[in-house]
Amino acid sequence: MGPEEKAKELGVNLSEQKPGYLNLCARTGNLLISSGHTSDLKGMLGAGLTVEQGYEAAKDCAKKILRSVHNAHGTLDGLRVIKLLGCVYSAPGFTDQHLVINGASDLLHEIFGKEGDGYHARSALGFAALPTGAAVEVEAIFEIKSE
Repeated sequence: MGPEEKAKELGVNLSEQKPGYLNLCARTGNLLISSGHTSDLKGMLGAGLTVEQGYEAAKDCAKKILRSVHNAHGTLDGLRVIKLLGCVYSAPGFTDQHLVINGASDLLHEIFGKEGDGYHARSALGFAALPTGAAVEVEAIFEIKSE
């Protein structure tokens, strides 16, 4: 089963998106670079929101990224996940950003394979605020392996 079929099986929405103010996924050479995608969940990790809630919010971001990548490229097949940047709206002293962003990484591992095309580099950072009060924002870089 390829990544496209696996994503659909997991309930990832790959339907068409309308263009927005910014490009949700830009291509340069053999790279697809997503904009930051924010979670629907609002609030601060470590001050009202739990790591588990943040994990699900990061997974939500990854699903949105996959939709944008699919809309830009037409398929999830033939891609390799290169890099994630995870941003977490964090209370002072909150240090579990990496556990929150595991929500995005784990979904990509499940779809693309942890030992294969889903094995990626990542940064997980805490922020004093994110746009619209979102709990999590994630961006990603994918390599197009072949066309």
